[in-house]
Amino acid sequence: MSSASGDVPLDQIGPALSRLRRRTPASGRDLSRNLVLNVVADAPGELTVGGLAAEMGVAQPVASRTVAACIADGLLRRAASQADGRRTVLELTERGEAERSRFAAEQRKAFEDITAGWPPEDRAQFARLLVRYSADAAAWSRRR
Repeated sequence: MSSASGDVPLDQIGPALSRLRRRTPASGRDLSRNLVLNVVADAPGELTVGGLAAEMGVAQPVASRTVAACIADGLLRRAASQADGRRTVLELTERGEAERSRFAAEQRKAFEDITAGWPPEDRAQFARLLVRYSADAAAWSRRR
């Protein structure tokens, strides 16, 4: 822990992010599917199951099971890579896009409910900073 009193909020970031994760308004299955759909959609290029596993920080068999469930539910499909036809990549289906939009709408509603008592400028600034943090965290993770 940091001893400087100005760093106390910084020392609370880890536990705060952990609490957010536990309180996300969705079932465990929805959280996994939402994560997979977002990783596939946000990938800068083609994404394999191995790439998905690396991005999610899980073992490949875990990613494979989650992908298989998403394919069975019609959310993802396997396709031949355009760069190397021997590789199989993941793509969102139309239903997967719709499910991703549904998750985003639920999360926006939860954010609006949670921050209902906040001044509009605080709400907007927090949303901007959270999106920025997420993008920077993804870049940081890829560099590691």
